[in-house]
Amino acid sequence: MRLAFLSDLHGNIHALTAAERFLADSAVHGVVVVGDLVGYGASPGPVIDRVRREGWTAGLGSSDLRVALDLGGRSERHGVAEQVLTWTRGVLSPEQLDFLRRLPPGGRMMTPVGRVRYFHGSPHDPEERLDLMAPERDLEDLAETLGARVVVVGGTHVPFVRVVGDTTFVDPGSVGLSLNSEPGADVAIVDCVGRKPRVTLHKVPYDYASSAFDVLAWKLPPVIADVIRTGRMG
Repeated sequence: MRLAFLSDLHGNIHALTAAERFLADSAVHGVVVVGDLVGYGASPGPVIDRVRREGWTAGLGSSDLRVALDLGGRSERHGVAEQVLTWTRGVLSPEQLDFLRRLPPGGRMMTPVGRVRYFHGSPHDPEERLDLMAPERDLEDLAETLGARVVVVGGTHVPFVRVVGDTTFVDPGSVGLSLNSEPGADVAIVDCVGRKPRVTLHKVPYDYASSAFDVLAWKLPPVIADVIRTGRMG
């Protein structure tokens, strides 16, 4: 069984289209989106529609939550993030907002190597963050609680893999707003065969210039266009 995990699409349809083409050539058996379909990018509606059309499994991200449930005042986040989330809320259709509201906070699936658990931030709150650099004992305890051989989380925008005991922890990075100093759409492929899973992280090139142009054309914060072009913040 070969699974693809995507995270933090962030309304970037150009990046998502490139990732979709890459997956078409990768012989995957399933695609899971680990939250944050919207936020930052200029095409939140088309991104939601693409995920729906493809029938991919998707979970709720922190940006999805804040847009769909209008929780802008609950968090201490302000500035660029809040400006874009407010704009996003205004351009989505009622059907698209309803799709976000119906996303579950995470999910699980059984594979030949054991149970896979995925969620955006923490098992119960997409606005929290799981520290994959935490002490091994902490991650071992979490893996035992979850009963998982593979744990996939999003939110950092930086691809990462760590094996602790019998469990593999994966952050797919970000399709739409990668922050590992290399522009591109991040995709994680997990081969669930043999005695343990095998994870490969991919950086898929796409038309960064068009994505950046769309951000500026909609008069969204220019810093977002800079991040798309460079793969780093500041």
